Amino acid sequence: MSWLLLLAFVLLNAERTLAGSAVPGFALPFFSNLLIVIFIVSVFLFQRLQTESLKGLDFIGYLWNLFSRAGVAAYLSVALFLGYRVYSNYSEAESTLLLHLVYQVNFGLMVLFLSKAFYIWRVLLLYHKNKFLQIAWDWFELLLAATLLLTIFNFKYTSYIFLPLLALMSFYILFLCTNLKWVAYLTFNNKSRSLVLLGAILLSCYIFIRFFKNTADSPALVIDYTDVGFLLLAMLFVALYSLAAFLVSLFSLPTSSVFEQKSEDLLNFQRLSQSIQQGQSETQVYDMLFDSTIKASDASAAWFELIRNGEPQVTHLLNINVEQIKRIRHLLLAYNIHSSDYINNNLARNPGFRELALPWKSMVILPIKSPKHLSGVLYLLKDIEGGFDRETVNVLRTFTSQTMLTIENLRLVNESLQTERYKEELKIATQVQESLIPKTFPTDSWFEISTHSKAAKEVGGDFYDFLQLSESRIAIIIGDVSGKGISAAFHMAQMKGIFHGLMQQDMAPSEFMKQANSALSRCLERTSFITSALYIIDYRMKGFMFARAGHCHTLYYNSMMDDVFYFQTEGLGLGIIRDKSYASHIREMYYDYNPEDVMVMYTDGIVEARNAANEEYGEDRLQYMLKQTYHLDADDIKWAIINDLEDFTGPDNLYDDQTLMVIKFKPTEPNI
Repeated sequence: MSWLLLLAFVLLNAERTLAGSAVPGFALPFFSNLLIVIFIVSVFLFQRLQTESLKGLDFIGYLWNLFSRAGVAAYLSVALFLGYRVYSNYSEAESTLLLHLVYQVNFGLMVLFLSKAFYIWRVLLLYHKNKFLQIAWDWFELLLAATLLLTIFNFKYTSYIFLPLLALMSFYILFLCTNLKWVAYLTFNNKSRSLVLLGAILLSCYIFIRFFKNTADSPALVIDYTDVGFLLLAMLFVALYSLAAFLVSLFSLPTSSVFEQKSEDLLNFQRLSQSIQQGQSETQVYDMLFDSTIKASDASAAWFELIRNGEPQVTHLLNINVEQIKRIRHLLLAYNIHSSDYINNNLARNPGFRELALPWKSMVILPIKSPKHLSGVLYLLKDIEGGFDRETVNVLRTFTSQTMLTIENLRLVNESLQTERYKEELKIATQVQESLIPKTFPTDSWFEISTHSKAAKEVGGDFYDFLQLSESRIAIIIGDVSGKGISAAFHMAQMKGIFHGLMQQDMAPSEFMKQANSALSRCLERTSFITSALYIIDYRMKGFMFARAGHCHTLYYNSMMDDVFYFQTEGLGLGIIRDKSYASHIREMYYDYNPEDVMVMYTDGIVEARNAANEEYGEDRLQYMLKQTYHLDADDIKWAIINDLEDFTGPDNLYDDQTLMVIKFKPTEPNI
């Protein structure tokens, strides 16, 4: 709208001038200057708001935005002016109104270009800004806006009063044009593209400057925009900043590849160090190492050997075949340098390598190893002499060191995860084991029973259980699974299932042992076995029968004879012999009990417990304890034995699972 008002004003005054009117049109020049300032301010404010939305680090995108949306305006203005020239030559007459129209259009295009360039350069100039730079720019904008007052009040900026101030502004602009940090972040390719775009923008500046300079003295024009100091300073800033960016990009172009390589190396270091957080595997880390070292050294050929079970295994190849690798490795083995740090920048001088007639002239060998472990060996080759300088080799060694550190950390993390997984499985096994062992026994007037069980580790191998066979008969089993941990809990569950399954048929203890041995022979590992003892107590007959499968001897107190003794019966552990001959190793025994008799069943963790002097608790001491306590209740007998055992071994001295069951037969007769 402001541009249309300005255009209408200029055309009207041009028409009045052509008509020879002596009256100045609408208070020229003050009114025209006011319209110029309104137009400039409105366009610059609009572009300032537009550039506020530009974000990110796509610097080439900024340059393309400037050229495609404003820089091409210069080329359009050229085409427009040429069109006017062609029309004038064709019609053989100068059209003053058409000239003013072209002049005003070009003025609008120039202001659009300057405002767009001004604020895009502002974004780039303030990249990585500090407080001083921000203040310097704010003052620059303020001072530049103040120059519009010269236009409003129709002061000539070329007068001796204002020239020093304009000179200071020029130096201020030169200072601002030194802030080109964004150029340092351009890659080689981006710098090449930026040179093209900056050249096109500089050409746009030149086109506008040349057009308005050549038309400034035209007598046909009623207005001259070269008198606007604001536009001169804005064009000076835009042109100088474009030129500075162009020169810096041009002269930094040869060193861009070096900085890009360093930046790539740093990124690769970062990727290697972050491999653990990203959950990458060892294979992915070796892939990263191979690619990174090839880029860092610009190697023409390479291979990587992973050491597995002490033998090298080629996992990565670049521009080399297996046959060439074999020949090189054979030579390196002869020199005994196949897995050591080795650099040779002139392979042609070595007779061995010369005889191989290979195209490479430089070689470096980098082992991936810790003080105790060799994980792999990296081989890099170049087809030029002196291909691996000291700095490159240092970078490669840093890569291999970081790789070894990452691999070791990955292994530690995996081991930690495996340990956590094992602990979780052990926790589940402990819960399963606890659920397998009965917490209470049936209370009856025939006997008292008290139990104690303590595992040496999270999951033990001892177990006991019972099954009420009939109103007057109960089966009690005690056992010990070889080994500890999850497998022991699993075998305990198997034994519990066999016990409840077979005893549903109410079979004799010896027959149970035979059937159980047959069943376990099909599911126990060859190295595993189970010791057990099964008792069937018959209240009506006042007796019990039992069979022992390699388990500890049963300790017994006979109240009638006032004697404490062990039942010395034969028996072989379940799963030791896995054929029919096992039946000959099982003996069954029947015994009539008397009221006040006491039966003690236990696992080897009780009698084989040791004290600090490595002395065994033993069957004799257990027998002695029963002699001293048989008159007590079953629960008191149990605690007397356990307390004596703990006094013997000392605190926290448990090396094997301990299970103890005490049964004391009562004198009262049941009413059955």
